[in-house]
Order: sequence, then structure tokens, then C-alpha cells
Amino acid sequence: MSENNILGVVLAGGKSKRFGEDKSKIKLEGKTLIEHTLDKIKFKFNRIIIISNSKISNDYLVIKDCIDGHQGPLVGVLTAMKWIKENNHLYNWITTFPCDTPFFNVSLIDKFFEASKSKDSLLYFAKSQKKRHNIFGLWSLELIETLEKDIIENKYRKVEEWANKIGAKTIDVANKETDKFFNINTKEDLVEAKKIIKNNND
Repeated sequence: MSENNILGVVLAGGKSKRFGEDKSKIKLEGKTLIEHTLDKIKFKFNRIIIISNSKISNDYLVIKDCIDGHQGPLVGVLTAMKWIKENNHLYNWITTFPCDTPFFNVSLIDKFFEASKSKDSLLYFAKSQKKRHNIFGLWSLELIETLEKDIIENKYRKVEEWANKIGAKTIDVANKETDKFFNINTKEDLVEAKKIIKNNND
């Protein structure tokens, strides 16, 4: 199943300050973190792009942030939207994924596809155990002008703050045993991720 009006976007433009090096290139069980994400979503979209300020893939189109200076994921979202508009693509939505959360369940994608048809919001996020996961998002292209103005003129940088201003709906995702939204920010997190994989394989 895929939706031709939805573009898959992997956000990998962060500085990885806490990790100490570009974590998207770090290997976990023989694959880089970004490969874990791409391998999960590649059969769900007819096109996927990566937003990153370094060349981290030869297999997918990599686009640099439209605003210099590692301004955060909101700029990555805007970059993807502007790429659609500037190249006259017909996508009405983008679905965003982080590059550092290897255990998420791909069933979320089908839920995003369904949400795009309901037309009761312009912005959706995954939610589990009462926590909203702001990088796992479904964003309408109708938001582009507001988003660009808020980034440039009103200096918004945090997804949480901007989404609260705009209003977002959430999509509940089961998250019982292994934390499907466990993200790798530090070297210690990487060690923990390896333990999670080992425990799941035992």
C-alpha cells in the first residue's frame, strides 16, 4: 500500500551534539541508523527524500536545509515542502521520520495514510503511552506559508511549540513491550539499543 500524494521524508539534519558524531551513520546490527529507518519505510512510499546537511546516502535524494545553520527539524519540514513546490510535484502531504529511532512499527504509516483522507486536521503526530512523538508526523502542504513565516519572522524552532500553536491531532500507536519509539541520542542509548535487540532475539 502506498499513497501517491504523500512524500516520505527522513529528517537527518541535526548536529548529534549529545552523541558526539553524526549518529545517522552509526551502525547497529550491521546497518546504519538511517538505513534502519529507510529499510522500514521504502516499500510504503513511491518516493523518499532525506533532509541532511551531509551526503549520507547514494540511494536517495539528499537535500540540505533551506536555511543554513542546523536550525532544527521544523526547517527540515519546510525544506521538504519547498522542494515539492519548487519542483512542481503533486504531493499534498509529507510524512516525517527521524533517523535515530530504529524500532518503530511500520503499521504507523498506514494509520497516517488513513488520516490523510479524513481531512479533519492539517497536522498529525504519533502518540503512545500519553506521549506525543513530534518527528513521526503527517504534515499538510497547506501549512507551508504559515510554517515559513513562523520560522523566519517569529523564530519558531521547536516542533512542540509550533504544533501547539497550530493545533495537531494524534494517532495512537500500541507501545507495550519494547519501547517502539526508543531513540538513540547518546552512546549509552546505542548500548541500550543493542541490548534491546539481543533480548528480542533470545
